[in-house]
Amino acid sequence: MRIILLVYFILVCNGTALVFSQTNWTSFRGDQALTGTNNSVVSNSYKLLWKYKTGDKIKSSPLIFNDTILVGSDDGYIYALSKTGKLIWKFSAGTSVEGAPMILEHTVFAGTLEGILYGIHLRNGKQKWKYKTEGRIAGAPNWAFKTNKKQKNILVGSYDYFLHCVDAKTGKAIWKFEADNYINGSAAIAGNTAAFGGCDGFLRIINTNTGKELHKINIGNYIASSVAIDANHAYFGNYDGEVYCFDLNSRKQLWKFTCNGAITSSPSVNSNVVIITSQDKKVYCLNKKDGKLLWTFPTSKKIESSPVIARNAVAVASGDGRLYMLDIKTGKKIWSYEIGSPLNSTPAITNKFIIVGADDGYVYAFGK
Repeated sequence: MRIILLVYFILVCNGTALVFSQTNWTSFRGDQALTGTNNSVVSNSYKLLWKYKTGDKIKSSPLIFNDTILVGSDDGYIYALSKTGKLIWKFSAGTSVEGAPMILEHTVFAGTLEGILYGIHLRNGKQKWKYKTEGRIAGAPNWAFKTNKKQKNILVGSYDYFLHCVDAKTGKAIWKFEADNYINGSAAIAGNTAAFGGCDGFLRIINTNTGKELHKINIGNYIASSVAIDANHAYFGNYDGEVYCFDLNSRKQLWKFTCNGAITSSPSVNSNVVIITSQDKKVYCLNKKDGKLLWTFPTSKKIESSPVIARNAVAVASGDGRLYMLDIKTGKKIWSYEIGSPLNSTPAITNKFIIVGADDGYVYAFGK
């Protein structure tokens, strides 16, 4: 009986985790490692359910938590919307919120172009605390466990050249690490290490407990986007259009693939492939093992938004004003919707919704 109960408990826990991954998208790339993946099954067709107008462009990527949608806008507000597109609350951040917020333990964390990181109550949109850096925050925050494994810290990069670590509950500074130039993307977290690039052209590996640099790798050009980590391998692109895979243990480059345009998007990684977009107007699917090209998909304008991998497809928002759903095996278009305004926001996908923001200031919600 004990064995049966134990097996039942494991199955229930695993099932709960699976459901959670299908129904929520609570950070920029979906998880601490910034893999940009979700276990939802994509439909062959979607319809526009609703749209909500903010006061300016939306570059920030939306979040979905249960029946609440959150997104930042260049109008200086963070919006919490219901599953039907009704306003629940909005928070005045003072200036543009370009980086995606993050939801952790019923708190919303978000940075602004004035360099302020906010902690906000998810339930009512009230400020819990704020932390000021000396430069703009363009990337999304991420989180790491403290040494005791019970409490959490928030990590965010700034144009003041520092990666900042603050207490998630109080917003008090824990440590900060200085790079040699702007930090534009988010730090990927694996265990007690963080990996991030910057405009100084280095991939850096930091201990999240101490803020000490473990090692750095010279890439030679801007790393404007975020790194994805999987199985001690780091995947990222740079402004030269090069996509890299590095082994974080040996610090060796495993492979490199070159696109025809600068890369400002973050890669998505699953068990088989790496998918990334480029300003050369293409989506690239690479073999995860050796970096060989599997397929490409062309759009008519440059792509700065990051792709998102679902179980059977890839979602891509393009500067040509279209939201695309592509077959992950072939790269063939499954579905698309013409919004008509450039899309620089990365989509959020669950088994109920696809949510994306556009330069026309609207949040768009699609359903099966």
